[in-house]
Amino acid sequence: MILEMKVPSPGESIKEVEIATWLVKEGDYVEKDQAIAEVDSDKATLELPAEASGIISLKAEEGDTVAVGAIVCHIDTDAAKPSAAAPVAEVKKEEKAAEVKKEEVKVVAPVAPTSYASGTPSPAARKILDEKNIQPSTIVGTGKDGRITKDDAINAVPSMGTPTGGNRGSERTKLSMLRRKVAERLVAAKNDTAMLTTFNEVNMTPINTLRNEYKDAFKAKHGGLGLGYMSFFTKAVTRALELFPDVNSMMDGDYKVAYDFADISIAVSGPKGLMVPVVRNAENLSFRGIEAEIKRLAIKARDGQITVDDMTGGTFTITNGGVFGSMLSTPIINPPQSGILGMHNIIERPIAVNGKVEIHPMMYVALSYDHRIIDGRESVGFLVAVKEALENPVELLCGGNPKKAFEL
Repeated sequence: MILEMKVPSPGESIKEVEIATWLVKEGDYVEKDQAIAEVDSDKATLELPAEASGIISLKAEEGDTVAVGAIVCHIDTDAAKPSAAAPVAEVKKEEKAAEVKKEEVKVVAPVAPTSYASGTPSPAARKILDEKNIQPSTIVGTGKDGRITKDDAINAVPSMGTPTGGNRGSERTKLSMLRRKVAERLVAAKNDTAMLTTFNEVNMTPINTLRNEYKDAFKAKHGGLGLGYMSFFTKAVTRALELFPDVNSMMDGDYKVAYDFADISIAVSGPKGLMVPVVRNAENLSFRGIEAEIKRLAIKARDGQITVDDMTGGTFTITNGGVFGSMLSTPIINPPQSGILGMHNIIERPIAVNGKVEIHPMMYVALSYDHRIIDGRESVGFLVAVKEALENPVELLCGGNPKKAFEL
């Protein structure tokens, strides 16, 4: 029996996918539920499992765009599974013999003899090369014993760049459907929004002090979960969104859509590029809840198991360029959202504290926002509220009781 395998629907709004990679070859025997291909949609990369065991026949090539419901392969379910005892040694012997046949006798060109005159220009040639600003070492002399003659200098062409002797190859590869969609959304964000960025800086000493005091107990209590910076920033953002609800809203034509919940999109780097999974109702989560959810989503993104549902929605985004060493940036809005907070690396810098210069770990933070719906007062006030919470985490993020906030 020949089973026709069709592309399943990854989500309601997805009408087509792209065959990113075939994980099997034409004529392979596949087991039921074995991953046979990776398919890209405009939202995620998903694995396509075999629906039955048998010999596979591919009906689409890598890079092909196919409609949801289209046939991508046939599986002959009546085919017997081949014996595992394949003559591997004979195959290797044949491959080795083929390699020997490919070897050819190499003709070695005679090496030109060298002497003190090799590469040395004659007086007339040196004058011409100096006028052309050409180094004699870049010229092969045709005179006796390799001497550079006047004619060699006259015919020499100045190099348009410094010769390095390195490779100058190039490779043209098609972007995945997901990457193309990301590019399309980023361009739309620049063209369709009145994007503006405001900056501030945060003294990270209070958070570092809290983390150093409680991170070991937190990890031991919560099954290896780390007490990272992202949970502090997420808590600070949800608090600021309550104070400045315009930042937690979106444009919909001539209307503003405001939300009374905070679904925070967390930008993470995955093997297929940037992913932005969503932490739902982050305003109701504890530090442990935020860390657990971020870890779960990051593992799914890393393993290529992230789904469309994981990345759908989101009312505000946090991105951390600091993990790559970025000191300052203007993060781009994740449409249709109206705001995104950019974290950066932490560097010890001198600052004034109570009239004295002190060294503290400092981080620049940036808020990019859609000025069509968020005014300067709200944007600056929001970022100041984030700064205040991060610099006073015990009172503003832990309710004055870190042990209770960290569920210790």
